[in-house]
Amino acid sequence: MSSSQEEVLQIFRDSKALLTGHFVLRSGLHSGHFFQCAQVCQHMDKVTRLIELLRPKLVALNCETVLAPAMGGLVVGQEIARQLGVRFVFAEKENDKLVLRRNFKFRPGERVLVAEDVVTRGGRAQECLDILNHAGAAAVGIASLVDRSAGQTKFAVPFIALLELNFPTYAADAVPPELAQIPASKPGS
Repeated sequence: MSSSQEEVLQIFRDSKALLTGHFVLRSGLHSGHFFQCAQVCQHMDKVTRLIELLRPKLVALNCETVLAPAMGGLVVGQEIARQLGVRFVFAEKENDKLVLRRNFKFRPGERVLVAEDVVTRGGRAQECLDILNHAGAAAVGIASLVDRSAGQTKFAVPFIALLELNFPTYAADAVPPELAQIPASKPGS
C-alpha cells in the first residue's frame, strides 16, 4: 500500500469512518466492514485533504460540472467541484430512483464527472450515468473516495478511486456463520 493510501486509511480510522461488525450494505450484500463516510465528512479539513489527494487523478478529465448522488456523494462532490473550480449539482431519490430536481439541467455535451463516497457495486453511480446519458451530457468519469471492489466494478467511463479495498461481501443467504452470529445493522453512508 502506498504512503498516500496509508494516509487515506488513517484519516478514515481517525474519524471512526471505518467500522467493523455485521452490516447490510446499500447493495443488499452483507459485510464485516463498513465505510461510514458521513463520519469523515463532518471534518472539512479531512475532506479537503482527501480531495487534495484525489484531485491530481481528476484534472485530466477536464470536467465542467460535478454530479453527485444524495446523500453520500454530496460533501465529496461539492469539495471536488470546489477544488476543480467547476459547477456542482446533485441527484436525489424520488420514488426510490435518482432524479434531477431543483431545476438542475445539463447542456448537450456538457462534460460531467460523477462523484461518490464509496462504490461497492456502483448502482448509484450508474444511475447518475443514466441521468447524464438521458440529458445528452458527456460523462467523463466517476470519482470515489473508496472502491470496495478493488477495481472489479466497471463502468463505461473511467473509474478513479482514492482507495481500493476488497473487504468480502456476501449474499444474504451466504453469510458465514461467524458473521451471522453478530446482529446486522444498516448504518447508512
